[in-house]
Amino acid sequence: MTDEAPGSWKTARDADGIAWLTFDKPGTSANVLSAGVLMELDAVLAGLEKDLPRGVIVISAKKSGFVAGADIKEFTGVANEASGYQLIRPGQQVFERLEALRCPSVAAIHGFALGGGLELALACHYRVGVADERLSLGLPEVMLGIHPGFGGTVRSVRLSGVRAAMQLMLTGKPVRGEKALQIGLLDRLVPEAQLRAAARELVLTPPARRRAPLGERLLSTAPVRPFVRGSLIAQVARRAPRAHYPAPYAIIDLWSRFGAHGAQAFDAEAHSIAHLFTTETSRNLVRVFLLQDRLKAGGGKSAADVKHVHVVGAGVMGGDIAAWSALRGFTVTLQDRALEFIQPALTRAAALFDRRAREPAKNAAARARLSADVEGAGVAGADIVIEAIYENLEAKQELYARLEARMKPGALLATNTSSIMLEPLAAKLSRPGRLVGLHFFNPVAQMPLIEIVHAANTDPAAVQTATGFARRIDKLPLACRSAPGFMVNRVLTPYMNEAMLIAQEGTPLEVIDKAVTDFGMPVGPIELVDVVGLDVAAHVGEIIAAELGRPVTAIARLNELLAARKLGRKSGEGFYVWRDGKAVKAPAGAAPPSADLSDRLLLVLVNECVACLREGVVEDPDLVDAALLFGAGFPPFRGGPLSYARARGMQAVVARLQELATRYGARFQPDAGWQALTGRKAA
Repeated sequence: MTDEAPGSWKTARDADGIAWLTFDKPGTSANVLSAGVLMELDAVLAGLEKDLPRGVIVISAKKSGFVAGADIKEFTGVANEASGYQLIRPGQQVFERLEALRCPSVAAIHGFALGGGLELALACHYRVGVADERLSLGLPEVMLGIHPGFGGTVRSVRLSGVRAAMQLMLTGKPVRGEKALQIGLLDRLVPEAQLRAAARELVLTPPARRRAPLGERLLSTAPVRPFVRGSLIAQVARRAPRAHYPAPYAIIDLWSRFGAHGAQAFDAEAHSIAHLFTTETSRNLVRVFLLQDRLKAGGGKSAADVKHVHVVGAGVMGGDIAAWSALRGFTVTLQDRALEFIQPALTRAAALFDRRAREPAKNAAARARLSADVEGAGVAGADIVIEAIYENLEAKQELYARLEARMKPGALLATNTSSIMLEPLAAKLSRPGRLVGLHFFNPVAQMPLIEIVHAANTDPAAVQTATGFARRIDKLPLACRSAPGFMVNRVLTPYMNEAMLIAQEGTPLEVIDKAVTDFGMPVGPIELVDVVGLDVAAHVGEIIAAELGRPVTAIARLNELLAARKLGRKSGEGFYVWRDGKAVKAPAGAAPPSADLSDRLLLVLVNECVACLREGVVEDPDLVDAALLFGAGFPPFRGGPLSYARARGMQAVVARLQELATRYGARFQPDAGWQALTGRKAA
């Protein structure tokens, strides 16, 4: 007997009386759980209750994986706690219905089962997973400022125990096959060809259902919970202050109140996530997620034919670009003046491969794809040639003259320049339209953004190829007009400069850095100058200031350090002394920074963002925020600099800038672009 449900769910009964529920959401590459999808599932389950099968197997028809999670876009429609509860509670009830079926149920998982997808699997009686590198099980909701809402805060603890479940929920990090099996998320781990057979076997001969080990169950008893709660809160507090990130504390609070026991635990979960939906943190983190999706969607497939990348310049940036490209599957040749300059990059690359490609065969393949090329023989066969030498216009032009004659027709010439505009760089090329900027950020392996820099005469096909390449190496491409410093460095330059001016006035370095790390930035501006390199920061600042017609403010301490060749982290000393890759800092004290100190640093950055928007460096305010979120580590829970200005009140920000301009100088004068944002002229 076979019957079909409309839309996303299809049911079919086999000869053994097993009902196969196949999830295949129309028009998408991955399954997501929208309210409509859950309503369909509820109707399917109601039908199964009336005509009970021998068992139920839930499986995905998508090649990409099982279920990616809930439909995040629906979160943006939550206006208040009541509407959040109405969004979540029906989904909880559907999963409760699935769990209550009076026959065995199995989730047959390949690829990813994340968020609501894993919660769906947890509501089944058993879970079997495909044992390959794509298998990924996780509860990453904390990354959106919320927690699991379809029963995951309860069922994960019941199944895996409080320690493993909290690790999943508090970090948001997924687990792979063997680990998932070890902590009880999976009952079986099988080759892909055996997935259906293993699921069928669990239905036909169901074993005892998994539950957390006795020791873990004891940790969830009422007398013990307060002690575990204190330890969990201490762990979270080291990474995420409650004021900035309330979700992990809500997860701990739910467990400490109910111990993952009773119907109240589920209802409390729904009320808790409904509240979190309305927090500024969650709204901003959801916005960041959607911004990331927007950048990913711009990638296209135009770089499908790119196989060979040639990088010129084996310094920190060039070497790391080469290593990352090799890790992501490209053949890479790395050129510099002599092998001695390339070898440190190869050593760093080997360390990267050891961290990111632990399987011996994959590690060896990555190493084989990267080779030193002192003579530049790889230029002739390369599909993309990336220049990553030092910031000097004449040196780059001279290099391009040599490269252009040797490149094959149709190959892309790209520059990793951090500050020089494309127009002068391309001035001596016979085909200036094929030069594009591929501006990576340091460290390459960690920073997700690449600015795709284009000029008025840049060939659109070159921009598309560069954008597609960025996606193929798993980076976020941001289209950016050729302008001094582009977007991110243009904004960071006055920010770092202001920090050095404040230091020159006598404010301790640690206090300056604490002002913005308390705000949520990953590092302070003084430490950032040291990480970038004082020589690089000064040189880029001079280039940007000259292009914008701005004066370069003399900073005596910076000049003294440059003269002494104390260049920051790379030399072991800059503003700070560096040991084992970390800045040696004195305690900054517990007192909060002054309002002037915080605003001088943050509002000079926001004001420059508005200038970039006015000049059309990027298309719209959302992309301004995306640039600083993914390229400079602006705190995600604040949604980006312009989002922060909106939350603070844009007219209030303009008034504060005017006050700072009166007190500290014209560099704080509100940019004319505020007028378009506030509807009021920026005086």
